[in-house]
Amino acid sequence: METGEILLRSGLLDEKTLSVLRQAAKENRHNGSPKLRIDQLAVQKGILSEEQVLRSLGNELGIGFIDLVEQSVDLSLLKTFPTRFIHREQIFPVAMHRDRLLIVATSDPMNLYPLDEIASIMDKEIQPVLAVRSEIDKLIKRYLGIGSETIDGLIGRRNEEKEPDAIELLDDLELDGSELSEMVQEPSVIKLVNEILLEAIESRASDVHIESEQDGLAIRFRIDGVLHVQHFPAEINRFQSAIISRLKIMAKLNIAERRLPQDGRIQLKFSGREIDVRVSVIPMIHGEGIVMRLLDKDAMEFSLRGLGMNATIYKTFSELIRLPHGIVLVTGPTGSGKTTTLYSSLTEIKDASTKIITTEDPVEYRLEGISQIQVHAKIGLTFAASLRSILRHDPDIVLVGEIRDLETAENAIQAALTGHLVFSTLHTNDAAGAYTRLIDMGAEPFLVSSCVEGVMAQRLVRNLCPHCKKAYRPDPAELPDDFPFERMENECGGHIFKPVGCRECRQVGYRGRSGIYELMVTTNRVRELTGRNSTAWEVKRVALEEGMRTLRMDGWEKVLAGQSSIEEIARVTKRDLL
Repeated sequence: METGEILLRSGLLDEKTLSVLRQAAKENRHNGSPKLRIDQLAVQKGILSEEQVLRSLGNELGIGFIDLVEQSVDLSLLKTFPTRFIHREQIFPVAMHRDRLLIVATSDPMNLYPLDEIASIMDKEIQPVLAVRSEIDKLIKRYLGIGSETIDGLIGRRNEEKEPDAIELLDDLELDGSELSEMVQEPSVIKLVNEILLEAIESRASDVHIESEQDGLAIRFRIDGVLHVQHFPAEINRFQSAIISRLKIMAKLNIAERRLPQDGRIQLKFSGREIDVRVSVIPMIHGEGIVMRLLDKDAMEFSLRGLGMNATIYKTFSELIRLPHGIVLVTGPTGSGKTTTLYSSLTEIKDASTKIITTEDPVEYRLEGISQIQVHAKIGLTFAASLRSILRHDPDIVLVGEIRDLETAENAIQAALTGHLVFSTLHTNDAAGAYTRLIDMGAEPFLVSSCVEGVMAQRLVRNLCPHCKKAYRPDPAELPDDFPFERMENECGGHIFKPVGCRECRQVGYRGRSGIYELMVTTNRVRELTGRNSTAWEVKRVALEEGMRTLRMDGWEKVLAGQSSIEEIARVTKRDLL
């Protein structure tokens, strides 16, 4: 029976929808598009979920359905199961019963012929079960490794046709005709590198670490600020040189240079989205190490309201960024979201009557309606030099990517004194440290106190996955001493949430990040202390007396609201000693 008839009988499709799908299938046959069955078209067009289709077809054909997220898998079966079928047919062995009956998961109930071939090869009875294709794919990547199919092809030297690349390079490659450059143009090497990048993009990774170790390559993805080891077949070590050389060519680096660090850039297009990849190569003891920073330009939305600030901080910070002149600083370590906060601030306040100029290193995202300058220190275009030139372009608002030295600090102060609003960043652990850091650079205390209007310190914390987070009552003895236990009892019924792990968050328990903030406004008392060159501890104590909330305090608010966990806040912040 046609799959469309089965879905109609089961009530998943009506006559009208079935007719539309049959017409689409007929048009596909005429225009040379891939031939898809009615059930496959229904899933492709979003009319039905794959699970709905598989359950319906399975009921008709007498084949059971399993959820591979919940189902335990006997991994010892992979030792004897022919892996070529796993890749080619997208199937996976699940369990063995009585040493004769092998349970095999498949996502195509209409193509069971490969299972007959496996039964003959292994001399076993095969019982098929149906599972969602993406979950089978996750098992293949997790236990056989990302790119395992491509590596099998490389080792076996199979002459397979080149598949259309899912990743498109926006720049032409510059090849020198050498043997090494020709090797990295082989279809299988291209496919293997593309699979690594594709998996990183789909995993929402911000960084890809490819590290040369004594035993071969180690690959890790930084997802939501935490590094996760990626599993690859051991055979990938044979292609270590090819992978690294391919990435260096894509980044327009010298593939023959293996003694000095190199920096480059790759511009990709994936599913209509532009991905900017910053590549850093450093020679290490066991070979070259590569770190790639992935910037998904189309996925970024710069919205101050969407950063996770509470209402009070948002209101106060919104007032700061609308001042007519002065300096507003955002502080925190690398990767704490400072640039996103500043970009979101500029996006919120820009209009046709305001001239905004930025000087950055590097320019990570292009902002419409804002003039942006890329710092180039090798030719003398530093933050300080560019800032001097910016002031001759009649700006209203200036963003300096980072205040690194006295010259930049003095120029920023001069810009504020002459009626400009200046945004910038500093690397300090808290808000109070920004004042003393500028003074330590050599800036005059009275100028710092008169120009700096406010400092925002921030960190990024992982959000609990909304699909699997679980409420629980923590043991009071295990809670940090500064955790607001009484508020938890009174406001949350004694319960908070913890991570669990599900298919939506890839079993991590967290999905996405938001900011925690410490906003210090330069009040009269803070100006007085800064002008006297007081310590950061004294400045912070006064700010707390005037109502400032620390990073740690803001983090506990996220825990009480069910957005993050105690462990995550403790990982990112330290206890306030005041």
